[in-house]
Amino acid sequence: MFPLQGDALAGPLSLPVVRLVLAAALGLFLGLEREWSQKSAGIRTFSLTSLVAAVFTLLAEQSELGQALLAVGGVLVIVQGVLLAIRGLRQDVEGDSLALTTSVSLMAAYGVGALVAGGYILEGVTVAFVSSALLVLKRELHSFAGELSREEIRSMIEFAILAFVIYPLLPAGQQDVYGIGFEPRVAWLMVVTVAGIGMANYALVRTYGGRGIAVTGFFGGLASSTAVVGTMLDYVKGRKEGISYAVAAVLLANAAMALRNLAIAVAFTIGHDGRMLTGVFVPLGILVVGSFAIAGVTADWDTHVDVDIEDPFSLRNALAFGVVFLLILAVSSVAQSEFGTAGLYVTALLSGLVSSAGATTSAVLLYRAGTIGENSAVIAVLLATAASVAVKVGLAAAGPSGFSRRVAGWSAALLVAAGGATAALAVA
Repeated sequence: MFPLQGDALAGPLSLPVVRLVLAAALGLFLGLEREWSQKSAGIRTFSLTSLVAAVFTLLAEQSELGQALLAVGGVLVIVQGVLLAIRGLRQDVEGDSLALTTSVSLMAAYGVGALVAGGYILEGVTVAFVSSALLVLKRELHSFAGELSREEIRSMIEFAILAFVIYPLLPAGQQDVYGIGFEPRVAWLMVVTVAGIGMANYALVRTYGGRGIAVTGFFGGLASSTAVVGTMLDYVKGRKEGISYAVAAVLLANAAMALRNLAIAVAFTIGHDGRMLTGVFVPLGILVVGSFAIAGVTADWDTHVDVDIEDPFSLRNALAFGVVFLLILAVSSVAQSEFGTAGLYVTALLSGLVSSAGATTSAVLLYRAGTIGENSAVIAVLLATAASVAVKVGLAAAGPSGFSRRVAGWSAALLVAAGGATAALAVA
């Protein structure tokens, strides 16, 4: 028998008939793009493939014959995929990749049906949506890959080594180093996460940059908020008409930074023995939503501007961030033990001037280790975020007075609103 999860599923999803319908629906979803592209295998083929896999999987729960049918079905799908690929190769050399893609997609559809029927609902849905996204984004992916430089490909390989080779080698669980407790795997995962966010948004800006201030400001801010501010400074010099959207770009960069810190604080405390850092939701949410609202009202969102952002990932940059992060962690821990929460807060504020992501990850690790409480961790994250906003205000001061005044004014208003919300929640 297969180790299925069906018994753990609550409600209607545990019913075999519901799983059959869901498997067929996901297969249909996968086949939509192939049908639209006028491939030999379309909606009906994909839907039936997932449905057959689901039927065989349900039978496999009951008998060895069902297990044999499931295996034979998988082999037949592979054979069918190979035949489709051969047919495509012989008929149209230009469509080689499309024929091969359809063949592999059929195997994915069969796997989705088996996963859903086996009770792995979330996994099956995830595979279906990811596969569909890969099919739909064909042109964008090919265009992006074709324009990659040698240095960018090397950066991706280095990132893969850090994420998938080094991470499993690190010790799991809590470790004490010179009296400072932290989890090496979690710490490294945070470094990889921050680097990954930078790479992903570098790719977005590289692909869609210049298509409006929303893309440039927000995604550029996730890749490099300093680059966004620098670009806006260069543009507004001598161009007073560009001040409004330059201010909006800086605010969107702040929103991106706050959202990243929020994601780090929440993602790495979910499922922890202590409580999730829910205290960051309201103040950081105000900063994100408020920045978008102000940018939407004050700027022309159709204005095009390019941000020159260098590849944010390299082995040196990742290790440098790791060193900064560990230094902040060590200083924060010592400051907490020697000077109490006041020392922690001062460290978070000063660290945020250099790297709000590093200060946020340090606060989260100290919270996970039990060194600081929930309220202290929340305040440390908020102080680091506020410091990062202040840095952008300082950088904007080098620009025209109209630009610097608006950046400072809106930033101050947002920080006051976030601080007021934090105080109100603390009193309540």
